[in-house]
Amino acid sequence: MNGSGSLKLDAGIEKSWDVLLDPNVLKKCIMGCQKLELVEENKYNADLSIGIAAVKGKYESTIEIADIERPGHYKLIVKGEGGPGNVEAAGVIDLTPIDENTTQLSYTYEAEIGGKVAMIGQRMLGGVAKLIIQDFFKKLSKELKSIETSA
Repeated sequence: MNGSGSLKLDAGIEKSWDVLLDPNVLKKCIMGCQKLELVEENKYNADLSIGIAAVKGKYESTIEIADIERPGHYKLIVKGEGGPGNVEAAGVIDLTPIDENTTQLSYTYEAEIGGKVAMIGQRMLGGVAKLIIQDFFKKLSKELKSIETSA
């Protein structure tokens, strides 16, 4: 399963970069994230509790940030395992400045799903993946706005 998308962030590229890599922000923005704990540089253990359709369940995950090219590019690698199954996903994030207060974020992702959850079909999983990604970026935009207004 794979996909891509883009959106505009209401912040300059440096601020967008800092917020995207802030573990406190990531914990707030990742759907169902109960714990996000640094285990080594750019690598986290996470406990996720997802409540959507057939992917509903608890997952123990690792989240790694790789291929870092500040302030415009990185790769996010997620591996998770839980009762409903397992997931291995990689997403590439690219930031491009539009002006000093706006940044274009483009992303691509690939994911492999295994276990019971894989039996529900690619179409439904694709919809769930889009929902999780949209939720993440909606929360991220909210975080950026709250940081901008408090600055």
